[in-house]
Amino acid sequence: MAYSLCSSPSPLVHERQSVSYSLYSSRKPSSRNFNHSSKLSFLSSQSIPSLQISHVSVQDPITQETRDQTEKRDDPDGKSGSSSKSYIWVNPRSPRASQLRRKSYDSRYTTLVKIAESLNSCNPIEDEVSKVLESLGGKILEQDAVVILNNMVNSDIAILALKYYLKNFKPNREVILYNVTLKVFRKCKNLGGAEKLFDEMLERGVKPDNVTFSTMISCARVSYLPDKAVEWFEKMGTFGCDPDDVTYSAMIDAYGRAGNVDMAFNLYDRARTEKWRIDPVTFSTLIKIHGQSGNFDGCLNVYEEMKAIGAKPNLVTYNTLLDAMGRARRPWQAKKVYQEMTANGFSPNWTTYAALLRAFGRARYGDDCINVYREMKEKGLELNVILYNTILAMCADVGYTDEAIEIFAEMKSSGILPDSWTFSSMITIYSCSGDVLKAEATLNEMLEAGYEPNIFVLTSLIQCYGKAKRFDDVVRTFNQLLELGISPDERFCGCLLNVMTQSPKEELFKLTGCIEKAYPKLGYVVKLLLEEGGETEIFKKEASELFETIGADVRKAYCNCLIDLCVNLNLSEKASKLLHLGLAQEVYTDLQARSPSQWSLNLKGLSLGAALTALHVWIDDLSKASESGEDFPPLLGINTGHGKHKYSDKGLAGVFESHLKELDAPFHDAPDNAGWFLTTKVAAKSWLESRSSSEEVAA
Repeated sequence: MAYSLCSSPSPLVHERQSVSYSLYSSRKPSSRNFNHSSKLSFLSSQSIPSLQISHVSVQDPITQETRDQTEKRDDPDGKSGSSSKSYIWVNPRSPRASQLRRKSYDSRYTTLVKIAESLNSCNPIEDEVSKVLESLGGKILEQDAVVILNNMVNSDIAILALKYYLKNFKPNREVILYNVTLKVFRKCKNLGGAEKLFDEMLERGVKPDNVTFSTMISCARVSYLPDKAVEWFEKMGTFGCDPDDVTYSAMIDAYGRAGNVDMAFNLYDRARTEKWRIDPVTFSTLIKIHGQSGNFDGCLNVYEEMKAIGAKPNLVTYNTLLDAMGRARRPWQAKKVYQEMTANGFSPNWTTYAALLRAFGRARYGDDCINVYREMKEKGLELNVILYNTILAMCADVGYTDEAIEIFAEMKSSGILPDSWTFSSMITIYSCSGDVLKAEATLNEMLEAGYEPNIFVLTSLIQCYGKAKRFDDVVRTFNQLLELGISPDERFCGCLLNVMTQSPKEELFKLTGCIEKAYPKLGYVVKLLLEEGGETEIFKKEASELFETIGADVRKAYCNCLIDLCVNLNLSEKASKLLHLGLAQEVYTDLQARSPSQWSLNLKGLSLGAALTALHVWIDDLSKASESGEDFPPLLGINTGHGKHKYSDKGLAGVFESHLKELDAPFHDAPDNAGWFLTTKVAAKSWLESRSSSEEVAA
């Protein structure tokens, strides 16, 4: 095969066209075309191309003068043949082929890259830099200076090389050399040095152009200084520079990171209208902005828009979206994003797994969280204490005791030291199962590690001692809390109240004293509840005021415990008052539901005592409806939920099955719908009528 050779540059040099054209042409380039940010970065990563060289055009970057100088340097005797011919055919096996290769600019480009490499490794001394550059010999070419600077990665040496060039020749446009040098500072993420060079540039009377500012902005971005990027962007107009769409797109990211959300989204709206090219980093920033503001649907919208315009998400985009879905407590969407990510060929990294652990852990997706943990361990990825705490907190919430014990041991064996939150989760895990010995052993380990028990630890210990019926230890722990100067919060008082529901009548006075000290208002309601023959209206009034003052997150727990306490003490009237009060203040919602086909009682989320009280209130309501001649639907049902119930080891369904038999109620469990007890209209009417007759006879 023959080679088509001429003295014009190769396709590689054509990629440098925007730089060289601006050097030798009198036309002012547009901001869109004069973007040698991408052009020069392309140069620095390319290998030497083949000798398939293009014909010279009117915009070729190497002028005749440059070609003549290059030929004279390489062949001072002028024996290489005439340069007037555009094409010559050379046998690739002949000695002449290698001779012409040496004369091509590709060969010279290789030499220039080697000089740049030598400069990168030399000492930042002016004489040493000069010595390396003088090795080129002869007259300095502006194109050579650009290539050398563009391939440098040491900003300290680059500034000395620039000084050498400016001292030894007068470039056509000094701004080009400054811009290429600024890009070296960007590679080094040295914004301070770039700003100093910019000031020197102004002192020499060199006017910055669009490329100067785009380089400064991108230098600030890669240096994680978005405020500086905004500052440089807003200087452009002062120097008569108009940003192009690439710069505007970059500023979406910069404004977003700098906290100017309105400006970021204004630019994004404009980008969509004018169809700017937006990079994945900017999309990631937009997703992050939405996530931080709690607009999680906005995160998904940006992701879908990104795919719609054909932009390819990168790993950072996926990780940012996974993190947002985790904070949104949308683990199902985190799963979907992860599946798309792997389907598109991306392998999860540590950040991916961390986001998944947080997403599944916060949402209490126990099995998914454990599976991600196992996969990380298999791949040799180490977790930090925060991720371990996320997993252990999830285990504490969903009752994964065995898994938590195993993970806690693996955590310590891997050299990660537990902190107070780690110990708190483990004490909670042991407390939920009533394992006093292990809870106390973990507390001692926590103290030896130098951590004082906090209110979460003490709350768990009180729960543990309550389950073990060690009420003196409950009082001791309460006093310890006061000695540490910790103020009891509503959850702590709720735990004390829950322990009272597990306490025999003769032990109640010990716990009542603790509650009165911790929360006087609650203590007064408990005192009224325990009084035999007390005024139920006063009790109802004080309980109503209590529910109006406590936080919404503990109201149901307080009401459940107070009703349980009433049921334990056979105070059915006060229990009913509390249930009606809970319904009136919307502590309980949707307990009873009626439709043409079914009337139902929904007991999920109620304690055992509250559920039994709600059942008897519902039966009374059904009796009244039957007596008034109200037509019943074909089916009546009770929904207790299914699975383990935190107020009963047997589960609410198991307790209700026994209780319904005691009442001789015609409700039977539905085999195809766990947790439901159903009866027919005819059976319910018959039972209610017989029940009413029995009550009349008893009266």
